[in-house]
Amino acid sequence: MFFFDPWYFVILAPALLLGAWAQARVRSTYQKANQIPAPLSGAAAAQHILDSAGLQHVGIEETHGMLSDHFDPRENVLRLSSEVYHNRSAAAVGIAAHEAGHAIQFAERYAPLVVRNAAVPAARVGPWLGIGLMLLGVFINSPTYSAPVFLTGVAVFGTVVFFQLVNLPVEFDASNRAKRLLVDYGITSGESEAAVRSVLNAAAWTYVAATLQTILTLLYYILRLSGGVSRD
Repeated sequence: MFFFDPWYFVILAPALLLGAWAQARVRSTYQKANQIPAPLSGAAAAQHILDSAGLQHVGIEETHGMLSDHFDPRENVLRLSSEVYHNRSAAAVGIAAHEAGHAIQFAERYAPLVVRNAAVPAARVGPWLGIGLMLLGVFINSPTYSAPVFLTGVAVFGTVVFFQLVNLPVEFDASNRAKRLLVDYGITSGESEAAVRSVLNAAAWTYVAATLQTILTLLYYILRLSGGVSRD
């Protein structure tokens, strides 16, 4: 709505700076960890972790796209990018083990994951519907309806904030599982163990940055549309 609004960048500056730093950190640690060998490929490491957890029914597929790795709970399949799927490096096994951690969470019905998955539909429509309702609340020329509609928009957008907040323990737990299981199964040790920790810790900051950006975006719209900051 507010094209080239300097207030957007003022309010979101902490999240944008943190996000840029986190992305740079992920690229740097990934490149270094990709040079450190591991005894298994990413796919083989994920398979070993899943088999050890009794999850032989979870599939592992190769997918395209750099760092497009994810666990699909609907089809019960781990999708690993080509580089992670085939490479025998600390970076590959670390990322693959993280996604296998999500599969284990799903099988165990890990509470934050259950809550996060339940919040997905609301989080998908939350941004545009929430902003739309806030705008509508501003333009409604009726004190009776203006405030309730605006606050409903805030609440709807708040579902995105809730999703991001509950996503943090999900991602942190998957990384902690990955670090522990890779060591327990002898897949990483010493230099490779430290490299995996560096990659997964750097990735954790991207989740923190995304959460902070969502919170500050909501704050921006509340202040901007309610007149909390100048519209000049």
